[in-house]
Amino acid sequence: MKSMTGYGRGECARAGGKVTVELSSVNRKQSEVALALPRELEVLEAQVRDLINRSIARGRLTARIALHAAEGRSADRVRLNLPLAKAYIREFNRLAKDLKVAGEVTLDLLAKAPGVFETTEAGNDAEDYWPTVEKALLQALAVLVKMREREGAHLAKDLTARIEIMRKCASKIQKHAPQVQKRYREQLVQRLKSAGVEAPAIEDERMLKEIVYFADRSDISEELTRLQSHFQQFADCLKSTEPVGRTLDFLAQEMNREINTIGSKANDSEISRAVVTLKTELEKFREQAQNVE
Repeated sequence: MKSMTGYGRGECARAGGKVTVELSSVNRKQSEVALALPRELEVLEAQVRDLINRSIARGRLTARIALHAAEGRSADRVRLNLPLAKAYIREFNRLAKDLKVAGEVTLDLLAKAPGVFETTEAGNDAEDYWPTVEKALLQALAVLVKMREREGAHLAKDLTARIEIMRKCASKIQKHAPQVQKRYREQLVQRLKSAGVEAPAIEDERMLKEIVYFADRSDISEELTRLQSHFQQFADCLKSTEPVGRTLDFLAQEMNREINTIGSKANDSEISRAVVTLKTELEKFREQAQNVE
């Protein structure tokens, strides 16, 4: 079990500089990857995403990849695109003439024009960088995943504690449930006596029908069985090496359904108190499950 939050950093040196990768991830129901790549490496975006998606199944991950030139090599990475600069001058002059506005094309204006100064290192294609980027990215992913695993271990411990409390409550309800029918029968007889009506014998057909109707209406055995099944599915999630966050979300929804049904069916104060505890722990379980990958 892994958390969705974490941070990882990696770097790899190459001739003329190095590549650094920083990864940070936060909670999100679906998987989302936001990349910040230098212009020189934009063509590697698909490869970077593919490598990240192999390790991260859920959460919003931000990846920042940067190129760092070695000392004394920075100038090698800046190149003037002279033909493009001349084309800008022609078009700026034509625009001034067409709009009949005065003005000169300054060096400052040209320097800000896109593409006039290129920062691509001479003789190096973006694909040549991939082995370096891949190594730095794998290093950062390993650190990120390890942090998510550590946090995930804490989440698993807390979720297990919540399930254990709910399991005990469910067992208490299961033991107490048979007494509800007996108590209802006694209360029914008492109400009849209080009303001045002679209570019929227990074997009386009308009494039996009323008790059977109540027993059928308040039967929670199926809900308790399904609830115990959900507890077992959680135990299976703890053993899984695959992402289980979505499974836990689903289990929380199903447990909530069963608990609500038990609360609406059980006409008993003790069971109602146990249901309140179940709902409280389930809400805590649901909040923590939203942090799991």
